[in-house]
Amino acid sequence: MDEDDEDDAPPGLPPGTPFYMTPAGHAALQAELRQLWNEERPKVVEIVSWAASLGDRSENADYQYGKRRLREIDRRVRFLRKRLERVQVVDPAAQARRDQVFFGATVTYAREDDSEVTVTIVGVDEAEAEQGRISWVSPVARALLKARVGDLVRIRTPNGPEEVEVVAIRYPGA
Repeated sequence: MDEDDEDDAPPGLPPGTPFYMTPAGHAALQAELRQLWNEERPKVVEIVSWAASLGDRSENADYQYGKRRLREIDRRVRFLRKRLERVQVVDPAAQARRDQVFFGATVTYAREDDSEVTVTIVGVDEAEAEQGRISWVSPVARALLKARVGDLVRIRTPNGPEEVEVVAIRYPGA
């Protein structure tokens, strides 16, 4: 499979499914694209041009590394452009129904062992589990979607299914 086809659909969803993203996630992807295209790529092109002018390219590490880095940059730029074309920005602060879990919600739930977990439901490209930001297509997020405070929800965990209780739902600007 071509790496450019990675964005056909989020895992487990049919092709054509929108790429939901928060305004912050969208801005971060745009910033990365600008940085790669306007700053990093021109520097690498300059190095490759200089290295190519030295002659024998077969044993020229600067040239070989530079060409490889250019391919990596170009692949990432293609990916980012395709993603940004299809992204659907959803501003969680504009959510009118704040009593239910939707995209962008920060949800606190109580586990069976009485510990509490807080997660924010974000786009596929924004997910960072270590930071408590989970993709809206993850099993936990999908189980929590549309739940209300006090609801018992069954989530799939690596240790098997677990029933959790939604304790709090917050949205930015609330």
